[in-house]
Amino acid sequence: MNVVVVTFGAVIALAAATRSTWSPCGQSMLSQITPVAEAGRGQRFSRTATWFVTGAFLGGATLGAVIAGAAALVGRAHLGDHTALALVAASALAAGAIDAHVLGFGPPFLRRQVNEDWLAKYRPWVYGGGFGWQIGAGLTTYVMTAAVPLVVVVGALSGSPAAAFWLGLGFGLTRGLAVLLGAPLRTHAALLAFHRRFAATAEPVRQAVIAVQLAVGVAGVWIVAPAPVAVVASGGAVALILRARPARRTQVPTSMPSRVA
Repeated sequence: MNVVVVTFGAVIALAAATRSTWSPCGQSMLSQITPVAEAGRGQRFSRTATWFVTGAFLGGATLGAVIAGAAALVGRAHLGDHTALALVAASALAAGAIDAHVLGFGPPFLRRQVNEDWLAKYRPWVYGGGFGWQIGAGLTTYVMTAAVPLVVVVGALSGSPAAAFWLGLGFGLTRGLAVLLGAPLRTHAALLAFHRRFAATAEPVRQAVIAVQLAVGVAGVWIVAPAPVAVVASGGAVALILRARPARRTQVPTSMPSRVA
């Protein structure tokens, strides 16, 4: 197991999960799975939130199993630590550039949303657990950052199925625990005020995640490449951050979005 690669993977997984909370599905979750919304449906927030976190945990386990399978294949290929770290560095720099939209394209990708009809049709364990699983799996709904597929790449390059599994699991659990941000919101006024603050932090969070990816990439380059190459990579990373284009603003959600945009 390449400890440096796994460490980078843990950092990227946390950043990817955090940024993903600002997806349309993530924002809708914080709008519809709250004490206010659950009371309106005659349900208890604590019960629904528990199912949501459980579903996200299982979604992360599903993602982790996929990454673990890829890591097993990489392990059999006997990829050297130096090569694996070089590939991680290149992938992280590319992901940062994609998120910065300097290549002419960037997230969001996939653009699939959860099905709002579940809220009225099913019990909390179904919509809570079902929504949680889809969000925790990472690649089944809106993908707001290239850091999400980067988690898969880095986990696979670790060559350790166990470490790769835990990266996926950690991603899913982090996404699921975000639902607890809504726990104190017990009035409509509090809910609206929270979403105004939440929307205002979207761009700073996006920029921070870009910086994290570039920092991982640059750190990897400094480890595996000669100093002149590392200096150039560092300068390029700084230029990318300065040239990063702002993402389009999304409206504060007032209801759970439909299944497909």
